[in-house]
Amino acid sequence: MVKNEDIKYGVIFPVGDKNVAYQDFFTGQSYLQGLVNDPDVSVGVGNVTFEPGCRNNWHIHHNGFQILLVTGGEGWYQEAGQPARRLHAGDVVVTKDGVKHWHGATKDSWFSHIAITAGTPEWLEPVDDAHYDALD
Repeated sequence: MVKNEDIKYGVIFPVGDKNVAYQDFFTGQSYLQGLVNDPDVSVGVGNVTFEPGCRNNWHIHHNGFQILLVTGGEGWYQEAGQPARRLHAGDVVVTKDGVKHWHGATKDSWFSHIAITAGTPEWLEPVDDAHYDALD
């Protein structure tokens, strides 16, 4: 079984550096390791790792999509108007064009996923603490 400590240091892919490029769109600390750096490939592929309690803001992918391949830990995924879904290693999430959503770690677990993303993100408001803290 993979432990939080394993996820902290990378299970399959490197954790990467602190995610300073997107830090304004996260509550808590995340890490990002780009996995495909080919200018001829029109999708981004990266390993995103979240410290316990870290989550990204609500956001929408325009003219594209996002696929999350969960590789470790426990996390949350929620689309606007839907209940939050608890995620575990092996889960796959497909977010279609124009769907408002967020994702991140549970309060007590590191969380890691590969994000395959096309299109342009529109970053929105943070997931408020009261909403997040009510998840179990």
